[in-house]
Amino acid sequence: MDFEREYREALALVEGELRGCFIEDMDGPHRELLEAMRYSLLAGGKRVRPVLTLKFCQALCGEMAPALDYACGVEMLHTYSLIHDDLPCMDDDNLRRGKPTCHVKYGEWLALLAGDALQAAAFERLAESGRTTPAANGKACAVLARAVGRSGMCGGQYLDIKWEGRALDGDELRRIDAWKTGALLEAACLLGLTASPAEPSSAQWEAARRYAQELGMAFQIRDDMLDVESTEEELGKPIGSDAQNGKNTYAALYGLEKCGELVASLTEKAKESVREAFESPEFLCALADSLAKRKN
Repeated sequence: MDFEREYREALALVEGELRGCFIEDMDGPHRELLEAMRYSLLAGGKRVRPVLTLKFCQALCGEMAPALDYACGVEMLHTYSLIHDDLPCMDDDNLRRGKPTCHVKYGEWLALLAGDALQAAAFERLAESGRTTPAANGKACAVLARAVGRSGMCGGQYLDIKWEGRALDGDELRRIDAWKTGALLEAACLLGLTASPAEPSSAQWEAARRYAQELGMAFQIRDDMLDVESTEEELGKPIGSDAQNGKNTYAALYGLEKCGELVASLTEKAKESVREAFESPEFLCALADSLAKRKN
């Protein structure tokens, strides 16, 4: 298996679809809103979540194409969360992927609306997909809604802000990150299975959940490590901001050496879950390894 080639193929599918989003209305009176949406949606990044959606579909049915609308929807949803996460009332970040954040470029009120519109567009893309059945589309909307709501990203962001200013233990940190980061990664994997014309077994559904949960925790711990040991050029945003803002992180709680051990252990558990459930889990295992070693 050529992991890099397969990743590029999945990435090209997603990028091609995303580049065509919202251009049909660019002559309307809300042009600047659409520009702000496209600015953040097309700002680059690894596109981990849509790639997971495509590749879980392929792991089940041998094709990525049925999941393409779901992959676009999950990336729109992810982009909405980044726009809102960067706002002054949240993390107040000025850089994202090496570029000015949406509210820095367009203003706070427009960035807020761009995020809202992207969230709505995500569900519209899932609900109206012609690559899948109406029943699958309804299930996909429910999967994504759970990931973003009270026991998903919004709940995790609430806890992250609510618990600021006091020292958190490992269990409390894991609760925040299971909702704030892990929930959408889990949805991305489950959306891939939902899009497949082949029905997943209950064992495969649970394996995808376990993979995402372990991957999500490893991803967040690695993220905390990079805020300490990376550079602004590599990361595309300011480093050291977690420590400066007094944020609770795994790096602060455990130290970098222990964090590295946790990332390795979680990554191995993620790989084990898909090895047991899918005939061709090689790409998913290689992706977990690549994220564990990422530099940005």
